Amino acid sequence: MALSDDLERIAAAAAAFAAPAERIVGILAAEPLGGGRIYLCAYAADGEHGWLALDDTGTPVASRETVRQAASLAALCEVAEESAGGGDLGELRARLAELREREAPEGIEEAEQAAAALAATLQGEPRLATTDYLDRLGAASRRLEQALGDATGSPFAAALQQAIPAVEELATDVERRYKGPLA
Repeated sequence: MALSDDLERIAAAAAAFAAPAERIVGILAAEPLGGGRIYLCAYAADGEHGWLALDDTGTPVASRETVRQAASLAALCEVAEESAGGGDLGELRARLAELREREAPEGIEEAEQAAAALAATLQGEPRLATTDYLDRLGAASRRLEQALGDATGSPFAAALQQAIPAVEELATDVERRYKGPLA
């Protein structure tokens, strides 16, 4: 079954947990280590929002740690995608092609191949946040950075590191506004 089919099924299950004026405004799918697939459902009503994590059977998740891991992983994958290739991979690829045509510097083909590999690594919507996906994005981003001549630091890793407070804030918000008990 495709992820889009799973999301439709989970949206129907999540609707049963909505309060009278609430609507489901988003679902994030994640597979934290050892937790199975978790669907973080965002609800909204009258300017307020809430969260509920459902497992693959549509049952609410009561494990605080599992919910927190799923929220953190989903957020990290989002930041990784936004940071890959400097934040605008399409523009970078266009600039590399232009540079190859105009100046043909040494190593441009390697940089274009690395950018193409990173583009191929990025998942389309909907996507499943996994540690494997995060690792593949990191490896492809690092390969591109090295092909572009950045042998010492990693702007991609720095962007992820800088996002940690926002990731933690999201996980805390999910816990604070959770629509069920967490243990």
